[in-house]
Amino acid sequence: MALPTAFLTRMERLLGEEYPDFVRAMEGPRAFGLRINPLKEPQTEPPFAARFGLHPVSWAREGYYYDPETRPGRHPYYEAGVYYIQEPSAMAVGALADPKPGERVLDLCAAPGGKTTHLAGRMQGEGILIANEIHPGRAKILSQSVERAGIRNCMVTNETPQRLADRFPGYFDCIVVDAPCSGEGMFRKEEIAVTEWTEDAPVKCAARQDEILDCAVSMLRPGGRLVYSTCTFAPEEDEGSVQRLLDRYPEMQVETVPGDAHFAPGRPEWTENGHPSLAQTFRLFPHRLDGEGHFAAVLRKTDGQTGRAPALAQCLPDKKIPGEYRTFESENLRVKFKNLTLCGDQLWALPDDLPDGNGLRVLRQGLQLGTVRKGRFEPAHALALALRAEDALRVIDLPAEQPLVERYLRGEAIPWEGENGWTLVLTDGYSLGWGKTSGGMLKNHYPKGLRWK
Repeated sequence: MALPTAFLTRMERLLGEEYPDFVRAMEGPRAFGLRINPLKEPQTEPPFAARFGLHPVSWAREGYYYDPETRPGRHPYYEAGVYYIQEPSAMAVGALADPKPGERVLDLCAAPGGKTTHLAGRMQGEGILIANEIHPGRAKILSQSVERAGIRNCMVTNETPQRLADRFPGYFDCIVVDAPCSGEGMFRKEEIAVTEWTEDAPVKCAARQDEILDCAVSMLRPGGRLVYSTCTFAPEEDEGSVQRLLDRYPEMQVETVPGDAHFAPGRPEWTENGHPSLAQTFRLFPHRLDGEGHFAAVLRKTDGQTGRAPALAQCLPDKKIPGEYRTFESENLRVKFKNLTLCGDQLWALPDDLPDGNGLRVLRQGLQLGTVRKGRFEPAHALALALRAEDALRVIDLPAEQPLVERYLRGEAIPWEGENGWTLVLTDGYSLGWGKTSGGMLKNHYPKGLRWK
């Protein structure tokens, strides 16, 4: 599909002698990437590298290019959350944020979940991660991504930035704003990005970005860092958004952090009265690296007030924990979960110090353990994906390259002479879902909405 003439005219003016290389790259093939989930596969050299023709993405230690003919998105490992299919340039955002275990982290515009799952992997299950998406349908996709990755310390919300800002002033150590933008960096990857683009889109998006960033700054604690990113080339949305932020908030400064050798520096001269520190931001151009177009900046809040700590979510006292769950736990698990709470008939295990979500639209709060029904407990798919083989009393491991695992993913019963009871289904050691063994068969409990066709 032909690129918009107004877009090309602007890029020729900005890039000068680099412009022919840029156009050739935009008209050429794109790269394909996946990011290993360290919550599932801690090895830096995954054992399945040859299976997908993996080779490293230099700016993200979890990132790899893959051969698209190997179709890793249609493999049991994907369903087990062993990796996340992510465009290589997009991996730069989580790598620059680099949250540490124990921090309070917010992914403010989080769907479909690429950045959230990247942040969670680096947090190693410690601290509080809130992933927010304003659009309800996309928030459900985000929640599914969190579930598949086996993340235990995440709250998924479907809120406006302003409502979160009212609840969490001065609270977060790190906030990621991968802002809604005109999407020019995705022209090569997604045809719809070209057809939906208009010449005035950058100006409209920039105004919305300013509003989102105002909320983000108010939620950042003094000393906290803000990572701002877009997937567009438009200066109004990139260096321009950062410059306007610096103008509004003198306490915010561009942080000098190491980038990758393939990243280009930001261009202060592409925006009005551009501060020299904009050169410490990053532009990812498709003619300079194997990836799509992105912009990223890391900023630090140097002053301000720490907000009052929000109320914490309430947990059930031991005597109120449903007996149905305690029976399931003793008969099926080698691990015990703490900080349990009931929402209707759904039992959750909350991370330590999780803020109270009352009054917010919350889709997920920590780890969903399952459903409490009179006389029985049915474990959630999320629980299976968060467990390791050693956490369950009964397991069945189905090799990924053999037909039985596909039969399981299609929802079929599997012949199995194991001990009767709930059984954690694995594929090559990675948790995949639940089955229930009875009379030499494994009854399938893989969710109907996820089954292969």
